Amino acid sequence: MPEGDSVWKAARSLRAQLVGRTVSRSNFRVPQLATADLSGRQVTAFDSYGKHLLTRFSGDLTLHTHFEMDGAWQVVGPGKALPRSFEDEIRLVLATDGPTAYALRMPVLKLLVTGDEASVVGHLGPDLLGPGWDEDEAVRRLSCSPGRPLIEALLDQRNLAGIGNLWAVETCFLRGHSPWTPVGEVDLRATVQLVRRMMRHSLDHPGQVTTGDTRRGRTHWVYGRAERPCRRCGTPVAFRDSAPNEHYARETWWCDRCQPGPAPSLSERPPRPGLRRGVDEESFGSRTRRLRGGTGLARG
Repeated sequence: MPEGDSVWKAARSLRAQLVGRTVSRSNFRVPQLATADLSGRQVTAFDSYGKHLLTRFSGDLTLHTHFEMDGAWQVVGPGKALPRSFEDEIRLVLATDGPTAYALRMPVLKLLVTGDEASVVGHLGPDLLGPGWDEDEAVRRLSCSPGRPLIEALLDQRNLAGIGNLWAVETCFLRGHSPWTPVGEVDLRATVQLVRRMMRHSLDHPGQVTTGDTRRGRTHWVYGRAERPCRRCGTPVAFRDSAPNEHYARETWWCDRCQPGPAPSLSERPPRPGLRRGVDEESFGSRTRRLRGGTGLARG
């Protein structure tokens, strides 16, 4: 699933290419919007909120999209189109008097009145990358459940919107806490400030780097590095697989020595074969295929 900084970057790229353009043709390929037509409307804005993308059109209309695991946007220049191999992945064609945008594998597409946007993002906590960021409110929300494991509290978008598994895992390492340390034992303000600082740095730099080293395979401290030596102490990086019945029990990496504290509540499982030696963290990046003449706006 994309992190908030990836969605923010997608919004920035879409904004630069499409805002001010008039829709010449739209084709929704999802049953609930099969008859919707955006033709004649002007694209007025692309804004992210956490992991959500809000595309606004003239006439007080908003398209809400969420990338979840596989969604992506692809933009091609005037007179160009996606190769036929993408045909089954297209969920929306948004042709304008300039470029054409395609929503690929997008699991969430919803049209709503712009004034009703709170119905899709109003339940979220403060947006880490938004202009209305409220640090005090984020800290307050996190502190409401002092016994909750830190990793779970960080991933709960109702506390602060935009952080994903990569940033949460790396934050726990950099703060020196086991991911399962109770929130009440953590300096939440310092933790939130660190998350936001790293994510904001990512907005103007390629990739998602937490070590300060942009060389391939050296960008992260523990994320994606199961059984590899900890970059600080040399201890093999521990790994716990995701738990299908626990919403916030994601794949988790940590160093037992650098991050003292509680162990995971579930019995630790061996890494899946693809992760056993610690998948190179670069492979967790964009999977959107690049097209000649097009701009891939990947999940992150």
